[in-house]
Amino acid sequence: MNRREFLSPRRLASVAGPVLALADELESLPPEEAPSQQPVHLRFARKAMATTFEVILPFGAPSASASAQAALDEIDRLEAQLTVYRDSSEVSRLNSRAAQHPVRVEANLFELLALAATLHRETEGAFDVSVGALIKAWGFFRRSGRVPTPQERAQVAERIGMQHVRLDPQRQTVAFLRQGLELNLGSIGKGYALDRAAALLQAMPPQPQPHSPGEERGVGALLHGGHSSILAIGNEGPGTHGWTVGLSDPQRPECRRALVRLRNRALATSAITHQHFEHEGKKLGHLLDPRTGWPADGMLSASVTAPTATVADALATAFFILGIDKAKAYCEAHPEIGAALIAADAPQRLVRIGRAVEEFDVLRA
Repeated sequence: MNRREFLSPRRLASVAGPVLALADELESLPPEEAPSQQPVHLRFARKAMATTFEVILPFGAPSASASAQAALDEIDRLEAQLTVYRDSSEVSRLNSRAAQHPVRVEANLFELLALAATLHRETEGAFDVSVGALIKAWGFFRRSGRVPTPQERAQVAERIGMQHVRLDPQRQTVAFLRQGLELNLGSIGKGYALDRAAALLQAMPPQPQPHSPGEERGVGALLHGGHSSILAIGNEGPGTHGWTVGLSDPQRPECRRALVRLRNRALATSAITHQHFEHEGKKLGHLLDPRTGWPADGMLSASVTAPTATVADALATAFFILGIDKAKAYCEAHPEIGAALIAADAPQRLVRIGRAVEEFDVLRA
């Protein structure tokens, strides 16, 4: 972990990968050369969940290193619980047993699955964590994409769908009503990990310097997982309002399309920039529509801002699958959600929807 890398957050015009990208190179500065007129921060990073998580804290924050390490340790712990790439994980054990009998799970995991079931209903099945078998059929489990045969697709269709997952809140158990059904929390796990890590950071003691009347006390921090999921706590520094993050063009990652101001909110983006393959002249990506069994098409990217990173992560996937019209309807029914979408047939147009659209400052394409 890089324990003493200093950031000038004004240069941190973004932190988010295929679509939320760094606008400028992050520069390491010795303390004596750090610009006094701008906030200076410490950056901590660790590999987890097949990506890089980072925690950015104000320089001088009490116990910054210990607090950041505790947050990153929590992310490691959650990976060990949620991953489907280790047979020892709780989710892997659940996948292997829940079709035989109800399986009791840890309380927070049960709450996460209950939220996933709610989002499944609210998004008309577009968001679905029970697509493990479908992901494997398309080869994305091992990052070797392939088109499954019609017979394979027909068989796997019988083994997906949250309607086949029974959650018993009284007993805190999970049961699968279909043999071969598998959970895969890749579409929500990073956001969930950020929320849990942020909860630890917010338990940090307030900074010792004096505060202006009405100024929020406690830690300000920016966390991200793989650059596609971001959670901002408080402000970037004194005199700032939140954190500024850049939204980049999915076809030209070096170009920014918008700036997003986040304060005690999360932002997540779904796109097929990296995980895809070509088939009959068409790009097929890893974002699968569980309702059709095929990769979602029609969108280039979907970025969602929400009160929690868990919900932002899930809805970014759902909106990519649903498209602009149904994403707009969802945001109208949920005013706490905002989104910025780019459709494949209109790549120059960034569509802002929802009550939170004022958070997105659109730049020239």
